[in-house]
Amino acid sequence: MADDTRGASESNGSCSSAPQGMPIRRGWLQRLARSDRPLARRARRLYHAREFISLPVPRWVGRTFRTLLVAGRAVWHFLKRALICEPIFKAYCKQCGRDVHTGVFVHWIQGRGDLIVGDRVWVDGKCTFTFGARFAVRPVIEIGDGTGIGHGCVFIAGRRITIGRNCMLSGEVVVFDSSGHVTDPMARRRGAPPADEEVREVRIDDDVWIGMRCMIFPGVHVGRGATVSAGSIVRHHVPPYAVVAGNPARVIFRVPPPGAEEPCDSVRRWW
Repeated sequence: MADDTRGASESNGSCSSAPQGMPIRRGWLQRLARSDRPLARRARRLYHAREFISLPVPRWVGRTFRTLLVAGRAVWHFLKRALICEPIFKAYCKQCGRDVHTGVFVHWIQGRGDLIVGDRVWVDGKCTFTFGARFAVRPVIEIGDGTGIGHGCVFIAGRRITIGRNCMLSGEVVVFDSSGHVTDPMARRRGAPPADEEVREVRIDDDVWIGMRCMIFPGVHVGRGATVSAGSIVRHHVPPYAVVAGNPARVIFRVPPPGAEEPCDSVRRWW
C-alpha cells in the first residue's frame, strides 16, 4: 500500500510540472538539441557553422549587384516621394509654397486644422501633425521659408505653433502648445479639458537650431538665432542668440549676432 501511495505521489508530481491537459512531447529536433551523443554534437556544430559559410564571389559581381540595388532603390524612392508622399502632404496644407519636399514616408496628420508651409521647406522622414478640437475651430501650424524638419518630429497644436524661417529641427523633436490633459486626476477621469490659460502659443523665431529629441513646452518663445542642445526640455523662454541645454533648459552661453564685434558675454564649459 505504501509503495502504491509513493508511486501515485511520484506520478502526480511528475505531471504537476506540466500544464494540465498538455502532454509532454519531445520531437526529434528537441532530442537532437539536448542529446550529448557524438553524432548530435556534430550535427549541432554543422548547424551553427552555416552562419560562417561564404562564397568566393568575384568583386565585379558584388559591385554589379550593389549598383543595381542602389539604382533600383533610388528609382523606387523617387517615385514614392514624387508620386505619393509629397502630393499627399501638400493636399493637407492650406497654403503650400514652392519647392516643398518630403521624404519617402507619408506623414501622419490627424485632426482638422490649418497647415501653412512656406517656400523651400523640407519635412523629412515620417512626422506627426496633430490638431486639437477643443480649443480652436481651426488650430494652426505654420512653417516658415527655408526650414528643415527631421524624421520623427511631433507637433501638437491646440491653437497655434509658429516656426520661423531658416530653422533646423533635428529628429524626434516634440513641440506642443497644450498638454491635452489636466493635472487633477478626478478631472482626468471625467475627461475634462485643460483650462484655456493652459493652452499657450509656441513661437520659434527665425534661424533657430533645435537638436535631437528636444521638447518645447506650451507658451515657450525661442528667440531668433538660438540653439537648443540635444535632449533639452524647454519650459521657459529662450533669449535670442542663446545656447541652452539641460532639463530644464538653461542658458549656457550666448553667441554674437551677425555683424556684432563683441565676443560672447558669458562662456562656460558644459561638456
